Amino acid sequence: MKNLKNFSWYKQIAANNGKLERRLSLGEYQRAESWSKYLVSSGAEIKGGGEDEWSADMSQLYIGNKFASGKHSRIYRGIYKQKDVAIKLVSLPEEDTELAALIERQFTSEVALLLRLKHQNIITFIAACKKTPVFCIITEYLAGGSLRKFLHQQEPYSLPQNLILKMALDIACGMQYLHAEGILHRDLKSENLLLDQDMRVKVADFGISCLESQCGSAKGFTGTYRWMAPEMIKEKRHTKKVDIYSFGIVLWELLTALTPFDDMTPEQAAFAVCQKNARPPLPPDCPLAFRNLINRCWSSNPDKRPHFEEIVALLESYKESLQQDADFFSTYTPQEYGKFFRCLPNCLSAGGSTP
Repeated sequence: MKNLKNFSWYKQIAANNGKLERRLSLGEYQRAESWSKYLVSSGAEIKGGGEDEWSADMSQLYIGNKFASGKHSRIYRGIYKQKDVAIKLVSLPEEDTELAALIERQFTSEVALLLRLKHQNIITFIAACKKTPVFCIITEYLAGGSLRKFLHQQEPYSLPQNLILKMALDIACGMQYLHAEGILHRDLKSENLLLDQDMRVKVADFGISCLESQCGSAKGFTGTYRWMAPEMIKEKRHTKKVDIYSFGIVLWELLTALTPFDDMTPEQAAFAVCQKNARPPLPPDCPLAFRNLINRCWSSNPDKRPHFEEIVALLESYKESLQQDADFFSTYTPQEYGKFFRCLPNCLSAGGSTP
């Protein structure tokens, strides 16, 4: 097993006294452009309780460098009320009123969801502002960047098992919390998972998330094919199990540090998943514990995919076993854990709790 301190990413944190990236200097803050002259709004157009608590004071928002972008958004590093923040600016296309209305609904939904989420593995919401044609969402700034960026800086198949397990557990805990709140993420992928300076993973980007009670079919859905469950690609009605499928793909990414279906276009990947039941190839030496879990998560039958309660309990048991036996993954046999997890639903319904 590789020592975590052999990673250049870890060394960079250590060299900067625990911070992955330096803070902006006072001079840089003073030279940064205030967006108040462009975006002046109390944010009150976004309906919801406690508006005074989340409406951004745009006179205190300053923007730095752009570090990520999407089709209709740009994400910048900046400062808000003397704190490092990430600023997601969403632009509405003036030439397409139907698309602009969709983006506005997604923005309003994202703010409404972020307002209610408080968990160590979920991005922390700070404030928002809404004034056509540009909207903004302000969240905590996470110095580690995206999980996808981190993985692409590693050699394939190089992550140590303890790090894979730690990150998988962080993601599963965040998603368990989301599902307990009745929320489907619907775009779970490594690019939407962010790392803080302590290598904790946090779930982010709720632009196309929804309450389970309000999620209908996936018709006209704009998710990401490489991570998307087959029922969503087929634009069928879907449940929380679509996030379980995506988690299986992310766990594959952690094991391989590769991009799923990187030899195909997104459309080819979607066709292969739906018509040929294709999945990214697991490494020949993939530990059986991970292999079994991944195969269950990305099952073509949503009913056969586990819930995140079970996934968290399973990963916690792996973590405990690995702490006791460094060779756990090479000696693991499913029989050891099968009996416990077969009774898990009954244990939970009887009032038991997972770790």
